[in-house]
Amino acid sequence: MVKTNELAASELAGAYRATTYRVFLPGGPCDLRIDEASAGLVKWLAQHACTGFAIITAYNPGAQRVDEAQNAERQSALECELLEGNYEPYAGENVPDAADWPSEETCFIPDIALEDAFALAEDYGQNAIVWGGADGIPRLAWIEDKK
Repeated sequence: MVKTNELAASELAGAYRATTYRVFLPGGPCDLRIDEASAGLVKWLAQHACTGFAIITAYNPGAQRVDEAQNAERQSALECELLEGNYEPYAGENVPDAADWPSEETCFIPDIALEDAFALAEDYGQNAIVWGGADGIPRLAWIEDKK
């Protein structure tokens, strides 16, 4: 028998995988999908000598909907924290395939250490981040797995 929290985690993973992670890079947007290489991202990472990246949002902590004003305030705080940490975040958005969940603003952060990305995401109540290396393959990384 499947436990309720395992079922919820499985559904959440499915929702994260059924999302386009759009990043607005100089030269144009780049649409990313979990575990699918992106030639455009590989090219951009190589041109900027980036060894990796993370995508983090402050929206809807714990996958619980929050009103737009609160989400915007949280996202602004995340962006400020990244800038104060000497990162150069680029805007992005998570666009779900399903119409029952809204798009979410995100930050694409080149050359952030995985541990730092986890810490930020945890500070903002997130379940997971998207991260990857120079191979341009976005992967899901669960906050609970880092412990």
